[in-house]
Amino acid sequence: MKKFYVTTAIYYVNAKPHIGHCSESVSADTLARYHRLKGEEVFFLTGTDEHGQKVAKAAAEAGKSPKEFTDSVVKPSLELWKLLSISYDDFIRTTDERHIEVVQAVLTDLYNKGEFYESEYKGWYCGSCEAFYPKNQLDGNTCPECKRPLEEIAETNWFFKLSKYQDWLVKYINEHPEFIKPVSRRNEILSFLSQPLQDLCISRPRSRLEWGIPIPFSKDHVAYVWFDALVNYISGIGYLKDKQKFNKFWPADVHIVGKDIIRFHAVYWPIMLRASGIELPKTVFAHGFWLIGKDAEKMSKSKGNVVDPFELINKYGSDPLRYFLLREVTYGLDGAYSEAALVSRLNTDLANDIGNLLNRTLTMIEKYYGGKVPSPAGTKDAVDDELKALSKDLPGKIDASMAELDFAGTLASIWELINKANKYIEVQAPWTLDKQGKKDRLSDVIYNLAETLRIVTIAVSPFIPASAEKMWGQIGMAAPLSGARFSDMEGWGLTKPDTEIRKGAPLFPRIDTKAK
Repeated sequence: MKKFYVTTAIYYVNAKPHIGHCSESVSADTLARYHRLKGEEVFFLTGTDEHGQKVAKAAAEAGKSPKEFTDSVVKPSLELWKLLSISYDDFIRTTDERHIEVVQAVLTDLYNKGEFYESEYKGWYCGSCEAFYPKNQLDGNTCPECKRPLEEIAETNWFFKLSKYQDWLVKYINEHPEFIKPVSRRNEILSFLSQPLQDLCISRPRSRLEWGIPIPFSKDHVAYVWFDALVNYISGIGYLKDKQKFNKFWPADVHIVGKDIIRFHAVYWPIMLRASGIELPKTVFAHGFWLIGKDAEKMSKSKGNVVDPFELINKYGSDPLRYFLLREVTYGLDGAYSEAALVSRLNTDLANDIGNLLNRTLTMIEKYYGGKVPSPAGTKDAVDDELKALSKDLPGKIDASMAELDFAGTLASIWELINKANKYIEVQAPWTLDKQGKKDRLSDVIYNLAETLRIVTIAVSPFIPASAEKMWGQIGMAAPLSGARFSDMEGWGLTKPDTEIRKGAPLFPRIDTKAK
């Protein structure tokens, strides 16, 4: 059986999750669900990054120990992922003993291989990014990433010999165009690597930071939080603990990360793996940011413009939020967030298009056939062929766009079939066929609509899983949707005549924008 291993970045726990986190988790979940639908053995890993200076500071401000603080912050994340139907297979915390042991083993291995050296560092440090920056990356005394003021620090630390791998990494990236996506991020990393690569400081003095994983070969240091965090991708699938599981799922098929942390994943991580003798992940995909307001600013706690996902879910439901995050922007680019845009997607795509197709079809099955799907009579019309042809082409379109993580493009293809079916209703006018007594034609039209709904429901199930479950029940499918496979979309006519539908309340009620 083919395997598929997908990860999100592990989220830093110094604050509650926002819709940026939701977007990343929803996209990884959709990808995992799609590959499960394909019949593959999937492992979906997510989790939390719980060490470092920012967490220690946030804990102190909250009057808690770092562990008490991280426990309190992880809980809302788990609640949010449950609300959003995030189907992860494991949730790893960097404070888990299983993770700490692997980080220390990797550190010891690289130390024994001579990959580390101790040296005094004097230079510029960003407390927010928890990173040192060489002078050639600075423009003034602000952080090149977050633009916050830098602090000049002099201290003894351990360094990883990244520089000796620079030529190898550039060659690898050039020979593996699929390694960094989208291409704009690949070009960004190659540009970064056109400058001399500095060795990486992989420790922090305990005198400055206690909240980290102790370095086995230095009682005076803890591990740099990014070195610790990146190892989760292998500790989470049993590296050095469960050989069978690790060999089954590694290398990861895709790491989904934000564009602001692409350098950690496309420079530091591959070199860590190379030095450890471990194969590299197949793809690192960096998504963009959700921007907000007339100035299109990045959401930021410090700017007070962060959108609370719990409020949105409570107001509109989880699937409308999932749909909006996946449909509104081409994945990899920045997107503009507004509540008005979310409501517009809900009212047009969900209520008017798929919701209307479902409700009208089920209403006609109730009215004309007593709630049971009719048997096709075998009449012919060119519009039937057009509908069936579009349905036949859909699996290929989905495969092509999902291979590029083009979630918006995939949904556009599915909606092409949905809109075609809605137009089919208008053109065929079943109410007129009924009045004219054209019973054979009426039964064919209604059957074709029921069959289209079966195919559409399977197609949308990775994107809006809770709603797809309800649709599956309403169109009367006896077997659970979890048992459906991608190949079930490829054949026409799998809906059994006499299937009894169970029409319920509209899945996507329109939002009255005038009342807002």
